[in-house]
Amino acid sequence: MIKLVVFDLDNVIIDGEAIDEIGKLVNVQDKIAQITEKAMNGDLDFETSIKERAELLTGVSVEDIKKLAENIKLMKGTKETIKSLKDEEYLIAIISGSFDLIANPIKEELNIDFLFTNTLIEDDGKLTGEVTGPLVQDSKADVLRKLIEENDILLNECVAIGDGANDISMLEASGLSIAFNAKPSVKEIADVVIEDKDLTEVLEVIRTRKSNNDKQKENIKETLEDESIEYVSVNVSKLSDDDVSVNVSKLSDDDDVSDEKSTGEKLVNENNKDVKSGKKSERKNKQFKRKTRRKKLPETDFIPANDFLEVLKQKNEHECVILEIADVRDEYNKISKGQKSLRDKLNNDLKENIKLAVEFRDKRNKINEEVEKYKHFRNKVNNEIKKLEFSSGKKDMIDLEKEIEKIDKIIETNVLDIKKENQLVKKANDLRKQINEFREDEKIKILADKLRKESEEHHSKVVELSEEAQEFHDKMVEYFKKTNEIRSNADEAHKLFIKSRNDASAKHEDYKMVLSEIHIINSKLNSFRGKRKNMDRESTIKQDREEKEKAETIFERFKKGKKLSTDELLLLQKHNIG
Repeated sequence: MIKLVVFDLDNVIIDGEAIDEIGKLVNVQDKIAQITEKAMNGDLDFETSIKERAELLTGVSVEDIKKLAENIKLMKGTKETIKSLKDEEYLIAIISGSFDLIANPIKEELNIDFLFTNTLIEDDGKLTGEVTGPLVQDSKADVLRKLIEENDILLNECVAIGDGANDISMLEASGLSIAFNAKPSVKEIADVVIEDKDLTEVLEVIRTRKSNNDKQKENIKETLEDESIEYVSVNVSKLSDDDVSVNVSKLSDDDDVSDEKSTGEKLVNENNKDVKSGKKSERKNKQFKRKTRRKKLPETDFIPANDFLEVLKQKNEHECVILEIADVRDEYNKISKGQKSLRDKLNNDLKENIKLAVEFRDKRNKINEEVEKYKHFRNKVNNEIKKLEFSSGKKDMIDLEKEIEKIDKIIETNVLDIKKENQLVKKANDLRKQINEFREDEKIKILADKLRKESEEHHSKVVELSEEAQEFHDKMVEYFKKTNEIRSNADEAHKLFIKSRNDASAKHEDYKMVLSEIHIINSKLNSFRGKRKNMDRESTIKQDREEKEKAETIFERFKKGKKLSTDELLLLQKHNIG
């Protein structure tokens, strides 16, 4: 049964590569396209490719990217396909190495349930050339597994649609994989290949799969109903509170790999009576009957011995082995639980850390808006001061003083004839007379002083707010750095969680194999019991026959007048003779 449909973004939901379109804003689209092509073909690992491409986008305006996102072209049939799938109650996810600036508006427009993308780091409205997010280091399969674990969905209940090499892990993990207008490496591993750039073709594939599943439901139901039901004896003393039967295929983060443990204990404890002597065991452990459906165990080529005592020895050996395996498996489960708990705690810390970093960024940006406002006030006042100085003649006075200074320097540093020197002295004196003629208006002077004071106040505010903004910026950077450290630790904990869980699964497979052999051994022991019962029954019949013949002989002798003993009379009564 399909529950979740997962799409790639670039060249699947949208008609093109988002990063190529962003690259056009700064004319690096050709360089980006070359790196993208290598990554799509599998010639370059995705982490390296995304970092190299993000670096080429350094300095791009975030606002320009947002405007680009508003006009991004969707793939043909996207809206119809998503709406139909939603109407048919499928969950929809986008898992893409692309960026949230492009994907978030699309998520809102199409009403997508889950979105996982990367984030281009920005500072002051410009890209820094750095990239972060769940798909920089993790594969799409890792992200998909986290998603289904949180939503109680199985991998075989997922459909994945992709086109590039970085989609392969997700496609291979899913129950149904669709290569959409894809690279050759993707087509080779996909269950279905769609060549046309029309997303509505995905609908037909999913509906066909659903139809086939519906047809199989009745057969599965009948098969389940035909499975045998048996009562088995279980020794309470060997069962713990943790013994539960679970389906391995439906394991969640919280499930131990302990499928059929209670069934295993039942089989281990079957025939708990003393089969050597045929007598009842002297131990008085409580027994109870449990109704259970026999689970299918793996096939084995194990052949039990033909001698009763050898088979009993095999049983004891297998019981020891299966308990050892169970102990190792349970230890792996314990490690798995611990790493899951640690991972979840770190992920919560990560969310809180990012939240704080974003809060500091928002505070910084808000203060920077105030800085710009006071800069504007200061510059406006400074322009008014310049106008006052120009209208009062102060500017002309400054120019005349510069000219006088120039003349005085020529007189001091050059050897001049008396006529030339007199001319320069006269010119300087004339300029000084002109300066004396300038008189600054008193009202203009007062206004200018007032404006200068106002300008200084605005400037002080700019400095004060800039320092405050810098403090928030430093805190933001600190928390973003801490975020990377926490994410790295969380990723490591998740890897250990997956490893220990896989180790537990492997041990559980060993457990089931030994369990299957114990089942065969118990069947062999039961066959020995059956033979013994037949022999006992045959012996009893023979004894009864011989006693009856003896009783008939005694009765014949009694008819001839022979006296009977008490035992002989009892024998005649037993066989109802006479």
